[in-house]
Amino acid sequence: MDDDLIMSNTPDTDYSQALAEGWLPIREVSRITGVNAVTLRAWERRYGLIVPHRTAKGHRLFSTEHIQRIQHILLWLNRGVSVSQIKPLLDSPATQTETPDNDWLAWRQTMIESISELAERRLDDCFNQAMSLYPARPLCEQLLLPLLNDLEQRWQGQFGAQLERVFFHSWLRSKLGARIYHNNRTLKGAPVLLINQSDLPFEPQLWLTALLVSSSHCPVEVFDTPVPSGELALAAERLSASAVVLFSSKTLNTQQLPKLLSGIHCPILIAGPTVCIHFDLLSVTTTEIAGLCLAHDPLEAHLRLSQLGLL
Repeated sequence: MDDDLIMSNTPDTDYSQALAEGWLPIREVSRITGVNAVTLRAWERRYGLIVPHRTAKGHRLFSTEHIQRIQHILLWLNRGVSVSQIKPLLDSPATQTETPDNDWLAWRQTMIESISELAERRLDDCFNQAMSLYPARPLCEQLLLPLLNDLEQRWQGQFGAQLERVFFHSWLRSKLGARIYHNNRTLKGAPVLLINQSDLPFEPQLWLTALLVSSSHCPVEVFDTPVPSGELALAAERLSASAVVLFSSKTLNTQQLPKLLSGIHCPILIAGPTVCIHFDLLSVTTTEIAGLCLAHDPLEAHLRLSQLGLL
């Protein structure tokens, strides 16, 4: 049961006293660390990675030492270690000199097999379990981005590739869209506006960027098709956007960029493989258009937005 729901319905003097003494509730720990409450509970129940203090009525409470331990967990996850292998590293960090083999490859293989067989339920089960165990950034870095690369290689000239692509893209849009919608319902503040600036009907990495931003407690708005040049500033104004992210894996009409970006009074980020394609020209453009910066992939886009103080 949700700790905050319990708290709101059953006053607990033990709980109130603990908060006064500096203990933190799970929602605050989630805000500080960026790890959602579902994942924190899974780390506790399945792997014993964290053992929060419990009040008489079952409320989870965390100390600064718990926060530090969670940050160490994230450090190992970002190094590519699977969650099931982290506990020994936490318990004996001084004697651990090598990162053990991880099972990210096995995860990817399971997902690729599910996609090749159009096995939606198996793909769902695999993804849902991963989402419950890993924060968004290591999930994207270690699983989803390598998966996209593996799939693109697999689909080169293979019979049935378009069928697999349509199946996977439809599934991925549904899964990430549902997660982002749920997050947006609980978040306040100005959204980051993310726009597919290519002629492709779906840009997977655009949605991974949206997932990373949304998981950093920032609302997002995703447009799956480009906005006309004269209306992008209008969209940013009406949404009161904190930033605009234009994503493309293909070439851009760079001559239209000044017109497209004119009138936008918030930071602008151009992201995706298009940055590699037009890097020299876009690098010059960043010096000519105030607030414009570049990112090669979702991870760098997330980092740039964080550096701007938006996440």
